[in-house]
Amino acid sequence: MTTDNTGSANTQNIPQGQTKEDVKIRKKFITDFYAQWNASNPGKRVYNTALSDFIYVRFLSIQETAEHASLHYKSTKAVTYLTEVLELATIKSRTKPKPEVSNQKRFEEVIIMEYTKAGLGKLKLTVGVLRGSKLKIQYCITAIEKTTT
Repeated sequence: MTTDNTGSANTQNIPQGQTKEDVKIRKKFITDFYAQWNASNPGKRVYNTALSDFIYVRFLSIQETAEHASLHYKSTKAVTYLTEVLELATIKSRTKPKPEVSNQKRFEEVIIMEYTKAGLGKLKLTVGVLRGSKLKIQYCITAIEKTTT
């Protein structure tokens, strides 16, 4: 993955289709992006103003986001604004983790946050609060797709 001279990820090569190959390429783009982000952010955390606390990026963050955000071009592109989203997202709701989702079992609470990014629209940031330590872990970032009924 390459970055431009502003440090932003080059999103020109992200496929916009829905084939298995497109999703596979987007998943690799996301994992590569996180690898580069982790190398540039050794603390693996960003201070969120709404929470008045740090949000940490862990392996679970990469795993969950790559799985979900790779399904849609817009969500994959949203990941490239990781630092901005982690810093500026606002709280929409707090809920209990879903008992049927094994990746959420370690959390005592799940915080749903949103951030509006010009050109992309609303982005959803899901943050899990770890039992015991209360660390806030980035769980997933996706674009909120408009649905038509």
